[in-house]
Amino acid sequence: MDSAVREFSALVPAPKMVPFHNTYVLRHVERLPKQAIVQKLSRLPTGLRGATTLCYAGLFQEQAALQRIVDEIGEDIFFLCIPVIRGQVPTDLHQQYLDAFFQEDFDAATGKPILDGKPMVPRKKIRAYNANEGGGTSDPSGAIQAGRSVHKTDSGYVHASSPHIMDSYGGNPPRFHTSGMLGTIRETEYKQHLDNYFYRTITAFAIAATAFGAQPVFTAMQFYMRAFNSLLESHPR
Repeated sequence: MDSAVREFSALVPAPKMVPFHNTYVLRHVERLPKQAIVQKLSRLPTGLRGATTLCYAGLFQEQAALQRIVDEIGEDIFFLCIPVIRGQVPTDLHQQYLDAFFQEDFDAATGKPILDGKPMVPRKKIRAYNANEGGGTSDPSGAIQAGRSVHKTDSGYVHASSPHIMDSYGGNPPRFHTSGMLGTIRETEYKQHLDNYFYRTITAFAIAATAFGAQPVFTAMQFYMRAFNSLLESHPR
């Protein structure tokens, strides 16, 4: 994945130094869909590394919150790749997404926060577009519902809802496990969750490879998907 990010980065216009308040920053000034895809892809290997570190430290709720980020990035990549793969111009929905994605949070002239909210595309619209236009399922409504269920479950870890927090309570004597939950019944469960996100991330890279016309990367990702499945079958958690 690290190598794929470097390869894809070389296929889009490189970031340029632009003035920002009293300094300079690097930005993709063209704001192209493929540039957005590369930026999103760059967060997947780091997200997996972070989730893995948290998992093996027993910080399972923090792992789940980070997996929510990885999950949404994967949905975004799929959303951005579909019109690129089809050779279509971005839809109005895609342009709205790109405008919000590239918009700065601080004014370049003054350095002060921009108070007007970004015109974010609702997650449900991204998920609906992927299900209806992606062609990967014969039951788009079922795919939308599945995505919504995963999103709702992970939201509890991000926003620290009571039922999710109580997953960290137990033991003898019962207590909140504030230093991690290694050795508890949750350990196997969350290691299995992590496996799923590795597989889904590999899939996101395969889709991106199709959008970039990078057949060697696509072939490599197919190999990794098969190898990953074989590993899980021979060494189940």
